[in-house]
Amino acid sequence: MSDDKRITVQRTIDAPTTAVFDVLSNPQRHADLDGSGFVISDDRSDRITATGQTFRMNMSGDHMGGDYQTDNHVTGYDENKLLAWQTAPAGVEPPGWEWVWELEANGPDATDVTLVYDWSNVTDPAILQKVSFPLVSQSQLEDSLANLAESVSG
Repeated sequence: MSDDKRITVQRTIDAPTTAVFDVLSNPQRHADLDGSGFVISDDRSDRITATGQTFRMNMSGDHMGGDYQTDNHVTGYDENKLLAWQTAPAGVEPPGWEWVWELEANGPDATDVTLVYDWSNVTDPAILQKVSFPLVSQSQLEDSLANLAESVSG
């Protein structure tokens, strides 16, 4: 499902919420999950444990002229239920796009995972002119959920 400023994908993953959350809250695992191909590695980030944290990722993409880093500001945290962060170029305040992972137990050994890519709060005309949203497609988000499913099953 998508609208003009948000894409939402969902999938049931055959793993308990604790296992799924363990992977999502570890930035070292994010490159394995990324369906867009932009995430290269984390930059010595700690596990996500609360809102207000920031974790840095090493990235690469033509839209930024090659290699770059992002600071990801944690905006939502509810253990085994929710992780959300706003992304910005390293050293810059977030301009408004957000990634939201919602987890809901579906029995003891399955988790319904919803991933939302939301750029509805991006209002800076210069950014809107420079960045062609969405940078990540619905199929790439679905690939991220498939990668997550694979990472918790193995």
